[in-house]
Amino acid sequence: MIVSVIQTDPEFGNIGKNISQAEDLIAGVTADLFVLPELFATGYNFADAAEAAQAAESPAGPTHRRLQALARRKACYIAYGFAEKAERVYNSAAIVGPDGLAGLYRKIHLFNREKLLFAPGNLGFPVVELPFGRVGMMICFDWIFPESARTLALGGAELIVHPSNLVLPHCPDAMVTRCLENRLFAATANRIGSENRGGLRFDFIGRSEVTAPDGTILVRLGEECGAGMAEIDLSSARSKKINEYNDLLADRRPEWYGPR
Repeated sequence: MIVSVIQTDPEFGNIGKNISQAEDLIAGVTADLFVLPELFATGYNFADAAEAAQAAESPAGPTHRRLQALARRKACYIAYGFAEKAERVYNSAAIVGPDGLAGLYRKIHLFNREKLLFAPGNLGFPVVELPFGRVGMMICFDWIFPESARTLALGGAELIVHPSNLVLPHCPDAMVTRCLENRLFAATANRIGSENRGGLRFDFIGRSEVTAPDGTILVRLGEECGAGMAEIDLSSARSKKINEYNDLLADRRPEWYGPR
């Protein structure tokens, strides 16, 4: 299969323009699965919870409808981050395909002021069965918690889609370790640009990438808008054997993990 990470430069609050930018980047690429950044349509730096709630939409909302139409035209799947309006407001990610919503995740590990804007996720870490393989979902800051990727690996994920708005410099290199320790692929889609609102500035680092189970960075973008593509064989993520005697998951000793 071919996976593509789409790196955008959203303008805060300009939802129509931001979706169009993503659509234009996707239009020029042929792939089975596209990954867009976290909160790609709205922007990230909400002033307060009321502003986040105003921008939020249901998983079947306008952003979903536009991306589903695009997925239908291109016969592909698209993973993307959005502000979700439900019983509370969540920082969420969805996977949409030609037939509609295929997966939904609510961010479990909230970063910085997100704790003032969004409710913590309550759906666990989902693994979605798609025509080309088993795809796990996490968002941005989840990367710093090894339990996120490990939970997805234990759930059978062969590829992690990772919509992000990264400001810390460590994630692109850390995803090498996440893939090595779980023997799976990861597609991290970040944004570029900056947002300075309410006296708080965030500068986004770009460097979207696709990483292989052996830690190889198959593609990494710089600090520009664009699309990175990698042809991957998900079957190589199904065996967790390192050698004749060691298996990354079978050799786990969870009874010894934790304080004694």
